[in-house]
Amino acid sequence: MTLKRSVAILPLLLVALAVIVFAACGDDDDGDATDSPTPGDGTAAPTDTDAPSGSHSQILQDVIDRGSLNCGVNNAVPGFGNLLPDGSFAGFDIDYCKAVAAAVLGDSEAVDYTPLSASARLTAVQTGQVDVLIRNTTWTTGRDADSGLTFATTTFYDGQGMMVRAADGFTSVDDLAAATICSLEGTTTELNLTDRLPDAELVTYDSNDTLQTAFIEERCDGWTSDKSQLAGRRSEFPADSGGPEALVVLGETFSKEPLGPVTIDNDAQWSDIVNWVVIGTIAAEELGVTSSNVAAMAADPPSVSVARLLGVGFGGEAVTDTGLDVDVTFMQDVIAQVGNYGEIYETNVTPIGIVRAGTLNALWTDGGMIYSPPFK
Repeated sequence: MTLKRSVAILPLLLVALAVIVFAACGDDDDGDATDSPTPGDGTAAPTDTDAPSGSHSQILQDVIDRGSLNCGVNNAVPGFGNLLPDGSFAGFDIDYCKAVAAAVLGDSEAVDYTPLSASARLTAVQTGQVDVLIRNTTWTTGRDADSGLTFATTTFYDGQGMMVRAADGFTSVDDLAAATICSLEGTTTELNLTDRLPDAELVTYDSNDTLQTAFIEERCDGWTSDKSQLAGRRSEFPADSGGPEALVVLGETFSKEPLGPVTIDNDAQWSDIVNWVVIGTIAAEELGVTSSNVAAMAADPPSVSVARLLGVGFGGEAVTDTGLDVDVTFMQDVIAQVGNYGEIYETNVTPIGIVRAGTLNALWTDGGMIYSPPFK
């Protein structure tokens, strides 16, 4: 190309470049332009199940459209998740299902309970069979990082223990070093037992009812599970088999089992809603807000912290928007209809003999680990 021809073309190139630059600046100033990820640019494009950050929760919308919460639960652990003779469900975990329904739908009774075995529970969350799993499920690295699941704030700090027949005379876990031990399949219990008693014979069952039958028939010497489950099953052990007094839960706790609600990973906003419902019940207890005084507290909050929790103004401060896409007064419904953390515990767990004082499940102000981040 000659120099003369190059010079002639140069003004045209400068004009084209100016048009491109002007168009790009116009997009930035207008604020309407978005960067749409394209395959191969290193950014994953949103999918139907992966809602972009800040978007409306699909699960929340499904729950609202359906008019009820699908909650995966246990149906055989008194105190936590138990099916009563009249067909209703009761327990600590059941009350947290109710709390989520109250927050989202304004009605703690708008819950469809799905009883799940230990081996089926995580799949039920992964496949969308349930909106949330609240069923004595331990938070572990594998379940959190490798299973597409999100764990909410721990509702109950538990640990694995051993239950034996009082008549057998066992006084420590070491006494069962070569014994036959029953446990549920599909739980962290199996590995924990192998770590603690490598020479014991482990026999697993698919439900607490079949396990209890095996224990009554003396097919195993010990029954191992989370201590909360052992206490619950002991509290309702059949009278014709000796009742609760026929069983002893040994003192040693040989694992850490933080239990709490579980949601799917790909709907962060839904996970946040479930998490902050749990946190809200803890904050309510810390602040002295109960089911009996919540209405009065909302009408005349004694502090800005109470006002923020209950979604009302205080001293000229505007109502705090939680950003959760639920009504700002959601915790009023939760507390009025279900209660704060202490009330939920006292109603369900205390009656099965698990004292709260002095344990990890006491408030942090009483030496425990039950602690709420602030609402603000």
